[in-house]
Amino acid sequence: MVAMRLAMKVLIMVVFLGYISILIMMPTNTFYLRWMPNIRSKTQSTYFGQQGASLLIYAFPILFIATLGAFYSHLRKRGIDHSDSRVQGRSCRYHLWKMPALVKGPLGIVSWIELASLAMFSALLVWSFSSYLHAMFANVAQEAIQERERVWDVKLDSAALLLGLVGNICLAFLFFPVTRGSSVLQFISVTSEASVKYHIWLGHVTMTLFTAHGLCYVIFWVNTQQILEMIKWDKVGISNVAGEISLLAGVVMWATAFQRIRRKIFELFFYTHYLYIIFVLFFVLHVGFSTACVMLPGLYLFLIDRCLRFLQSQQKIQLVCARVLPCQAVELNFSKSPGLSYSPTSTVFLNIPSISKLQWHPFTITSSSNLDCDKLSIVVKSEGRWTKMLYETVSSSSPVERLEISLEGPYGPPSTDLLRHDMLVMISGGSGITPFISIIRELLFTANTASHKAPRILLICAFKKELDLAMLELLLPVSGTNLDISCLHLQIEAYVTREKETVKDDQELIRTVWLKPNTNDVPVSAVLGSRSWLWLGLIISSSFAIFLVLVGIITRYYIYPTERDSNGIYSDASRAALYMVFACVCIAASATGAFLWNKKQSLREAVQIQDMKTPPTASPVARVDDGDWELESLPRQTLIQTTNVHYGERPNLKKILLGIEGSSIGVLVSGPRKMRQDVADVCSSGLISNLHFQSISFSW
Repeated sequence: MVAMRLAMKVLIMVVFLGYISILIMMPTNTFYLRWMPNIRSKTQSTYFGQQGASLLIYAFPILFIATLGAFYSHLRKRGIDHSDSRVQGRSCRYHLWKMPALVKGPLGIVSWIELASLAMFSALLVWSFSSYLHAMFANVAQEAIQERERVWDVKLDSAALLLGLVGNICLAFLFFPVTRGSSVLQFISVTSEASVKYHIWLGHVTMTLFTAHGLCYVIFWVNTQQILEMIKWDKVGISNVAGEISLLAGVVMWATAFQRIRRKIFELFFYTHYLYIIFVLFFVLHVGFSTACVMLPGLYLFLIDRCLRFLQSQQKIQLVCARVLPCQAVELNFSKSPGLSYSPTSTVFLNIPSISKLQWHPFTITSSSNLDCDKLSIVVKSEGRWTKMLYETVSSSSPVERLEISLEGPYGPPSTDLLRHDMLVMISGGSGITPFISIIRELLFTANTASHKAPRILLICAFKKELDLAMLELLLPVSGTNLDISCLHLQIEAYVTREKETVKDDQELIRTVWLKPNTNDVPVSAVLGSRSWLWLGLIISSSFAIFLVLVGIITRYYIYPTERDSNGIYSDASRAALYMVFACVCIAASATGAFLWNKKQSLREAVQIQDMKTPPTASPVARVDDGDWELESLPRQTLIQTTNVHYGERPNLKKILLGIEGSSIGVLVSGPRKMRQDVADVCSSGLISNLHFQSISFSW
């Protein structure tokens, strides 16, 4: 199995390098005047036409990589072993690439590998721009004479075109970071939460180029008195009206995506981003299907992911109970399929129709799939309007009997690879503690079951108020586990920053609200079952194969006869729309078939799930238990003994990190941007050579 995975990895790298070589050569005359005509002459037929070459060059390599990456992830999931010393050794050698290179700046914290990738991508854009510029401006004087236009106007026309061509390269990568269940991201061990920033970077560059592309053409048409070109929709070639509609939709999305607007008016950002449907549709109609093949792979994988998310969201999840914390937070506990496994720091997306039918919110999973075999937990903090309404609904004196909830996910890394460290330093601020709850629970399971020693843990957490210390109660497993917490070697340093002393001696207790699930509610399970990556690879390959067959049939037996009989040309926009419909139908059919098959398997497993343990006086209706009866007294006392609370001060992170000893120290930080930057600054300063930095995304 190891040899097979290695062969697959080598093959993926070879194909990817070939694809990058195509992107590098694409703006050159060698590619357009020699290679592309030669490829088209060999691939053009009555079945695929001119788009056959584009599908082969641009779409096939990436979809092949995605399919092979899915199979690779399936094999890795089956053969993963956290105690593999070879994996640990490789991780130690490569950890320097993950260390922060840039800490403070508009891009946030950027690692060395991210900086290197950013530099290479920037070089690709600069190379493409300069190559297109050199090729287009070479004979600009002759073109001006032939077109009877000024040289400056011809240059403006060429500049507008090259801006659009370079923008297409950015658009080709735009959808990869927001494909949550992407096999490509899983192959390179990048989570969708961590890759969102790449989508933001690409989005800004893409819309800058496309906006400049559109403005240059408008100026050109005004100068040359061709303003009627703005309402032109040719049967063959570029459709200007479609491009203008696409650009308008893109500009609206772009305008609401800036950080200040996104944070202050999130709902405006959220709803306007649905305009991506208009943006993509009219972009394809604008340039034609053959040119759109450059961005087709990313869009194709995104549509598969979006279809699977839609199918999963139609199920109502069984919410068993909720634990109401005194710090205006609530822990939701869902029933989980035994076959569902996920790594710590994974996330899920929740939708509660009674609050909002359209809004989906991400939350970090706090449970461990190994320790909590029959449940999945998340923590929701009452901060925004949506979360406040959820908290009030659950914590009211007369709680609801049932809460209808839909869920997407879980999404997370293939593994956390934390056991290679001698010591783990976890630094959190406020709600940033949520991913560490799942990590500590997973390490507690490992310390009690694995043959090797778990790393020592130092948890440094900062809270605003003393009531927030209740979050530490969630670090412990519920009763019923036979695990020894003393094996974990856990030390907690808690800081209460806005209170200088204990406010009151009587601590509010955690209340447990038991709900009455509907018989149609189902446990949380993977959208494609325990072999989700294998099924994803089959969906990608089968749907694309069916798509090619349908394209060949419709081209050979409908479009080609129509053009032959009428001695005309079939509209490029109609052809593009037809192919896009076929792509969506193939994706929907393949994804739905795989989902329904695995749903039957999940329902069989659900019959074997036992209800979560409830108090002896459990009743068939929803009720509230005052007091946290779930926690065992001995583990709770152990937790109290390992916790030091500091009032009225903030942690001196630099002093703490400099005083830590160990041959390999993993530093995990999850919290506000300022805290992450301070920790990254210390780790990248070189004062401590054995620190391995990792910034963890969290949601609650």
